Amino acid sequence: MRRARFPRRSRWTTGVLLVSIIAVPIMAAAQAPQLQLVSTPWSPFTNAPGQPRYALDLVGEALKRAGIIAETVLVDEDSLTPSLLSGEFDGSAALWKDTERERALLFSQPYLENRLILVGRRGSDVSATSLSDLAGKRIALIAGYAYGEAVATKDGPIFVASHSKEDSVAKLLNGEADYTLMDDLVTQYLVRHHEEEARTRLAFGSTPVITRSLHLAVSRSLPGAESIISRFNTVVVDMMVDGSYHRLLHLDWIDADIDGDGLREFVPHDDQTGPDEPERPYALFYATGTAYAEPGKKPDKKRRFYLGGKIYEGWSTVPAQYKAPDYSRPGPSRHAVQIFSFTW
Repeated sequence: MRRARFPRRSRWTTGVLLVSIIAVPIMAAAQAPQLQLVSTPWSPFTNAPGQPRYALDLVGEALKRAGIIAETVLVDEDSLTPSLLSGEFDGSAALWKDTERERALLFSQPYLENRLILVGRRGSDVSATSLSDLAGKRIALIAGYAYGEAVATKDGPIFVASHSKEDSVAKLLNGEADYTLMDDLVTQYLVRHHEEEARTRLAFGSTPVITRSLHLAVSRSLPGAESIISRFNTVVVDMMVDGSYHRLLHLDWIDADIDGDGLREFVPHDDQTGPDEPERPYALFYATGTAYAEPGKKPDKKRRFYLGGKIYEGWSTVPAQYKAPDYSRPGPSRHAVQIFSFTW
């Protein structure tokens, strides 16, 4: 069979077309904004690849969706603010606000909260709402982490250095410490993945001892800084709605105001939630009167649910079609991935 041949002009046109098709993504990649960010190691929010790093993973995905490439370098706490103020880096993916930083950096809306909960042995009094209430008590804290001015008190607790979240729990259980401070995301992990041990061996406070909002921050002098922050803010809300936010934080339900009306909604990772009303959705931002119950108890306050693009007042008003479980798609909290390695 005789092979068909393109006319010379057609072959030239086809070649140009192929070159153009290949060149477009290369040019797009070359033109995509690239950010050099900096953070300190702060598990589970920031860490090296392969370690718990909720904030870096979440911000990285949001920026990627916004068409921005970002890399983060980890430095010690003493180097963080000077490196940002000097312009050595473009910004940070997980930063607390303060007056000095705000003069040089443009901050996003808070996308998460660093919320430290008091954890003690079962039967301990965990009602303290500040470290000043724990004078003389031994509290396990991870050495090298910056806990802010709240821990710089002369007449407060005695701090016991630990190496990790797991080491803090070990020191607590073997009596080397009376308490530890643990981020609420980690307590959620403990309750889900070590339910029996958490219930029988640990006690969790209900009011954060230390609360700090987390933000993406970029240098005010960075070209397009306002656009970067605006795009990031929009994408984060989109991720809360489509469930990717939940997946990155290993959560089944979140509690947040996703429509900006000042009222909070409970949002599942997927519209197929199963028949049971969630007992303890993760509140993204702490507020007095949060409408969730203690584990094992049903809430007594009407809640708002966001499913299928609509808001429903109360679980009883949620259509049955959303309450049919889909066992082929397990929720983020039931994934086999083990982020921490607690031993009992």
